[in-house]
Amino acid sequence: MNNRVLLPLMASAILLASSAFAQQYPMLDAVANRVVQKYQTSSCEQLWQERAAKQGHPRPQAEENAIQVMRNEPQMRAAFIDRVAAPVANKMFECGMIP
Repeated sequence: MNNRVLLPLMASAILLASSAFAQQYPMLDAVANRVVQKYQTSSCEQLWQERAAKQGHPRPQAEENAIQVMRNEPQMRAAFIDRVAAPVANKMFECGMIP
């Protein structure tokens, strides 16, 4: 296939996959959007402060519930990670939080 055909097909596949994600897990889509937005709009200083403040404290119950659901639902977990992994990892790398 030449690039004139391949690129529009790839773009269509990406749009279809993202709309399928939103339809299959609407609550998870909202959470993923919040996580991505948080990392994109926070400064490195803010992220470091938040990380330090959370050490030694239990997670909120709603967060624990969401984590438990994702542990029990591998497809949901994969969809969430696919959505947030790149933006979060990029920001953490920029901030020196990962090597």
